[in-house]
Amino acid sequence: MSGSQTATPSRDRTGSRLGPYEIHERIGAGAMGEVFRARDSRLGRDVALKLLPETFDPGRARRFEMEARAASALNHPNIVTVYEVGTVDSVSYIAMELVEGRTLRDGLGPGAIPTKRLLDLACQIASGLARAHDAGIVHRDLKPENVMVTSDGFAKILDFGLAKRLPFEGGASASAATATVGTEAGTVLGTVGYMSPEQAGGASVDFRSDQFSFGSILYEMATGERAFHRKTGVDTLSAILNEEPVSVTELNPAVPLPLRLVIERCLAKQPEKRYVSTRDLSQELAVLRDHLAELTGSLAAAPALHARRRVRLAGVGVAAALLAALAGVFLLARGAGQRPFPDFQRLTFRHGAVWSARFVPDGRTIVYGAAWDGDPLRLFSMRTDGRDSTRVALPDADVASVSSRGEIALLLGRPFRPEGRWAGTLARVPLAGGAPREMTDGVVAADWTPDGAGLAVVRKAGEKLRLEFPAGKVLFETPGWIENLRFSPTGDRLAFVLRGADVSIDVVDLGGAHTVLSRGWKRGAGLAWSPDGREVWFGANEGGWRAPLYAVAPGGRPRLLLRLPSWINLQDVSRDGQALVSLMEVRTSLRGVSAGETAERDLSWHEGSLVKRMTPDGKTLLFDEGAEGYFHAIYVRPMDGSPAKRLGEGRSLAISPDGRTVLANSVGRGSPLVLLPTGAGDPKPLDTDGHRIEEATFFRDGKRLLLLARDPGHRDRTYARDLETGGMVAIAPEGMTCLVLSPDEKEVACVGSRGEGVLTPLGGGASRPIPGFQAGDEPEIWSADGRGLYVRQLLAAKNSRSDVFRLDLATGRRELWHSFAPPDRAAVFDGGSQNFAMTPDGSSYAYSFLNIPSDLYLVTGLK
Repeated sequence: MSGSQTATPSRDRTGSRLGPYEIHERIGAGAMGEVFRARDSRLGRDVALKLLPETFDPGRARRFEMEARAASALNHPNIVTVYEVGTVDSVSYIAMELVEGRTLRDGLGPGAIPTKRLLDLACQIASGLARAHDAGIVHRDLKPENVMVTSDGFAKILDFGLAKRLPFEGGASASAATATVGTEAGTVLGTVGYMSPEQAGGASVDFRSDQFSFGSILYEMATGERAFHRKTGVDTLSAILNEEPVSVTELNPAVPLPLRLVIERCLAKQPEKRYVSTRDLSQELAVLRDHLAELTGSLAAAPALHARRRVRLAGVGVAAALLAALAGVFLLARGAGQRPFPDFQRLTFRHGAVWSARFVPDGRTIVYGAAWDGDPLRLFSMRTDGRDSTRVALPDADVASVSSRGEIALLLGRPFRPEGRWAGTLARVPLAGGAPREMTDGVVAADWTPDGAGLAVVRKAGEKLRLEFPAGKVLFETPGWIENLRFSPTGDRLAFVLRGADVSIDVVDLGGAHTVLSRGWKRGAGLAWSPDGREVWFGANEGGWRAPLYAVAPGGRPRLLLRLPSWINLQDVSRDGQALVSLMEVRTSLRGVSAGETAERDLSWHEGSLVKRMTPDGKTLLFDEGAEGYFHAIYVRPMDGSPAKRLGEGRSLAISPDGRTVLANSVGRGSPLVLLPTGAGDPKPLDTDGHRIEEATFFRDGKRLLLLARDPGHRDRTYARDLETGGMVAIAPEGMTCLVLSPDEKEVACVGSRGEGVLTPLGGGASRPIPGFQAGDEPEIWSADGRGLYVRQLLAAKNSRSDVFRLDLATGRRELWHSFAPPDRAAVFDGGSQNFAMTPDGSSYAYSFLNIPSDLYLVTGLK
């Protein structure tokens, strides 16, 4: 498991048992203890079990506990997963993922690692390291022995035995941290040869110290030699503090220039000359990996250029360093006949979000829809050689397509929301002006034929979507969702993004023959045909909140076109190959008010804070984090703004009234349920009789649950489950969502499949309509006195605002209780409130809102 042989061996435990773990063999030792292969008898899986020696000093015990806390707080595919931390018979242990493979040290031999293999491993290690740094954790003992590589080339960082948690989280802000947790300044911990100068000198360290250690590993991988290796440890420490390593160019001239610059920047003696954040380092390596073909060849013969730029680049910003390095690479590459790096021209400069954009026939004019400065979605036009946009004298609408004959296809009345299942009214209007002519309702997407004579449309037909061309002729039908409909340049095929169980890139011809070009994506981000019509270019991702651009041809595999540290939404491609893209930054923020307060507080934790529930007393908030680097993490946080507590990974559903238990999907949407303690205790799996649970509510006693099941082949159905006796009992017919309990728990507020609101008796009997309920209302909570029901209006959300009403259940009177709107309404989606929670007395509330600011860019050079 680890190549560090530093722990003093304890008694032989092979064949013994420690709690639920059957110990099989000793496989290594780390800085804080021995590691054994063991079998978890409860789950039937092999684990790596790290044990603290029975005789240990208090400092080692503290560091062992620190490793447990540090590693268990991380959730990343390139960091070893911690399953459990515990103590049995005074023996402390950490049960973690068993990684089958060998250490990076075992894989390092005489000579350098090939650049392609080096960059693949480097990107994985840097990604895991960035995740740790984002969580405020510094490894402090990063070395080849603490990186495991599986037989299929997957890298995982091990052994956080010397890890240090910075005083506050976040890589960028942590750069100013000076406190040391668990050790005092002047104490040298780590491994000689991979320490940073500040670590070797006994000074306080932050995340940039790990960057230096990582640079030492990169140096060794690139050259086959250690960066700092002398006859004695003292001499090695002196070299780290005072000497520069032999130039990478001298040892291996074939290393591409940008990679040499990355290594040298990591190995800068002064921390401030390294990377501002490890996330930037990780993204820079990813760009180098994805453009490896452009980094090889003639570049190996450019040491002079490298020498001239080395000092100048050492202290510049991440983006400038990367662009300058790549500029040098591609200037040389252009002379060798290789393609240049794409050029970006920013077109919009206001605060808000670009929703749609299309070239007009001349290829130099653009029509786009955007919501600037909190205003609704509006239409603008501009020249690609200009800087000013002009408001188009047309109704506010979404641009669906611009024809070769100079006519715009608009979608009127479609709400401004990303990935929303909304339709509008299709209309057409000449670019020269005039009033739009409405054509048909319920249209999701449309595109003109290349000759501008006809329109293909995607329209709603009951629970399905139909792709029609010409109107009335169905080429394709699906229960999923179709986006970004685009005719091929020859007009014989239509490409589109299909959202179903996953996201795929599909093509259908005019005879209805359907082909899937690429599938398995999590999200789509625009689509267009390449100028020659041989490929479909599209934006998509496999997870997280970054979406690169890809190209795929029929029968081929997707190839990368462009990767940036942002979401790239492909809007259009001109006949000469220029691309319109909107670069988007995605963040879900969380705000709220506690009892006795009037001003809202920002309760966001990372960049994907999604509120789920609140305890009835308004003191504890349950929310999920879905930011980059997370699958999903579950947190509870006091409403007073105190730090959040991470409970585990998965997707939360409900919190018990006393705040002691959280119900969650343990892995992901529709996955097995688990009860998580918010304090001390072990997670407990919860059987659901095979149902796929999507939402839930606790009864007041915390011993019973309402569970909303969404099973394949069935409509939504709500069940009641007793936590002690088990069993699932349906409380309403299929198609009814019933999750809001009355204070006396005799009734539950439900929404039917057609959006109707009804009150259903839990003890049996006829349901009755909810007085005052309107289409688009979402029941949130029953009032404390039982006389009213709070509902949130979804369909009426306008101007980045969400309205909550109190319905009088006796009279049906509808009274606006509160309107929620974030301070900055520009680029806010979903009516300003994506999720919402409040207390029965209305004294506390919290809401999340999705913010996606973006700007429009013209990109040339994509091939």
